[in-house]
Amino acid sequence: MPPEAPYPPNTMTVSLAANAPMYNLSTVAVVIPALNEADNLRILMPRFVGMNLGQIVVGDNGSTDATADVAREFGATVANVTDRGYGAACHAALQQLNDDIETIIFVNADLTDDVTLIPAMIAPIHGNECDVVIGIRVPPLRGQGSMSIPQQFGDKLAVLLIRLAWDVDYYDLGPYRAISRKALDQIDMQDRAYGWTIELQIRAIQENLRVQQLPVPYHRSPTPSRIGGTVRGVLRAGWCILSTWWRLWRNAPGDEA
Repeated sequence: MPPEAPYPPNTMTVSLAANAPMYNLSTVAVVIPALNEADNLRILMPRFVGMNLGQIVVGDNGSTDATADVAREFGATVANVTDRGYGAACHAALQQLNDDIETIIFVNADLTDDVTLIPAMIAPIHGNECDVVIGIRVPPLRGQGSMSIPQQFGDKLAVLLIRLAWDVDYYDLGPYRAISRKALDQIDMQDRAYGWTIELQIRAIQENLRVQQLPVPYHRSPTPSRIGGTVRGVLRAGWCILSTWWRLWRNAPGDEA
């Protein structure tokens, strides 16, 4: 179990995969946004073997390497999108979901997420305990160097702004997350850049969805982050996150702003 910490009250501090029932994953789709991640996908994709997932969809965000070929080699559906942005890649991938998919889990292509925890991530949704599960990157489980100082600052600022505007405690904007398809349709995601994670979490509040947070490991990627690894990337992502927060707060029903 993770050490005691001031986590929000909707945080699940259970022993991750050990206590997760082995649900049938045939209605679960893994969505992987990717840009020039061929080398990482060669390591990541074999980890899904034996899970009997319903579908794996890679949102190829204009890669110039063999990302799409590697994904197809391992049986994934590839959604090609030329518009750059995390949200654009996720949105394109979601358009390729099979009709029988009921639960979606978003996984990074850069090997930062522990995909063996997929059963633990989807268990509360399949057990009708919640609609959304956010994998939160708590320090005891977060690999050294996995998040830059600017990333950590921006992350904490974002959840503080959510708390101030909606009085809801999120620990993190962790990209490793699961959501029921019904809830995702209800949220009606609009962001196509790097405000995707904060939009999903704010829209979950606005739609009165049930959210749980699960502390998960977060590993340092073997390849430099295109977002957290550069000042330009951090500033761009930070602007997208803040502008998304502002848009959703300004347009919230009943707001005077």
